[in-house]
Amino acid sequence: MRMRKKRYGNERLTVLSSLMYINSAEIWSDLLKCYEKNLPLRIEIGCGKGGFITGISKAEPDYNYLAVEKISDVMVCAIEKYAEERGLGTLAYHGGWQKPDGTVCPYGEQWDIPMADRGNVRFTIGDAAEVLSHLPDNSVSDIYANFSDPWPKKGYADRRLTSPVFLKSYLRVLKPGGVFHFKTDNEILFDYSLETVEASEFDMQFMTRDLHNSDRASGNIMTEYERNFSEKGVLIKALEAVKR
Repeated sequence: MRMRKKRYGNERLTVLSSLMYINSAEIWSDLLKCYEKNLPLRIEIGCGKGGFITGISKAEPDYNYLAVEKISDVMVCAIEKYAEERGLGTLAYHGGWQKPDGTVCPYGEQWDIPMADRGNVRFTIGDAAEVLSHLPDNSVSDIYANFSDPWPKKGYADRRLTSPVFLKSYLRVLKPGGVFHFKTDNEILFDYSLETVEASEFDMQFMTRDLHNSDRASGNIMTEYERNFSEKGVLIKALEAVKR
């Protein structure tokens, strides 16, 4: 389903742009300088509405996180969800962003959030392949790809986030021992992913066709999409692969 265009979407992003990493204006080798603490970096490709990145960054705080999303209207949901969960305020009733002290930052104005309050997540709008191409070799601890587009049409396989093209990029940016995490509800995409991962220089560490009844269930952070489909009885497939 296509995301409905957000009213004042760009202006809402501007208010919280202290939480963003603008990929057209920054040096990607300096990415970690935008975080308060120098921690290992994890990346989510296609962060959607932000449920997963908000949850895992709180549950596992000893990492920095970069949330990548190519659709700006979706990013609005993700960054506002994260900001609210961190206690950075909420949308004001009559427009703008209401800060914790009750003052309102109007749409289109940037709120310079204190570094100590920004937390361990930054958001960036862009294509996954482009973002990965900017990252230095051996710079990432974990990569997460949750419920990505299966690209079922013939000739589109290279666009899948588990295609050999993407796996090669993951291997370049991951540190030795770094982990690629993948979840999907799509059986065909999962079968394809098992084949491509096993044919790559990754070592399969874990796989299941029923994540919510596996030994990973207790630590699983669900996405909005995942919760919706699992409630309908759809089994969630998952794998973890380690860079040799």
